[in-house]
Amino acid sequence: QVQLVESGGGLVQAGGSLRLSCAASASIRSMGWYYQAPGKRRELVAAVTSGGITTYLTSVKGRFTISRDNVKNTVYLQMNSLQPEDTGVYYCAADRLSLGRGVVDYWGQGTQVTVSS
Repeated sequence: QVQLVESGGGLVQAGGSLRLSCAASASIRSMGWYYQAPGKRRELVAAVTSGGITTYLTSVKGRFTISRDNVKNTVYLQMNSLQPEDTGVYYCAADRLSLGRGVVDYWGQGTQVTVSS
């Protein structure tokens, strides 16, 4: 089993920034972040492979940046220009193959991000 430990969520004003981090107990090929608003399905926000290939949800392109430290097995999500619509729970995720394939091998516990208007 791989454990994912998240941190960095919080309350910010619209236009502010947060940086999420997720440390894994082992190396996994694909790591990233899912977002879930209340009453909505989870959706993939961003993902990065161990080789540095990144994928972003269209709505966050230009605002969010995903990065990865393969030595520390840690993935980060820098979130800038946050808006109230970004409010929700952000879940770290990791998969031995690829995030976005419809199945996720490992989930973090989730961290709440709240953006006030």
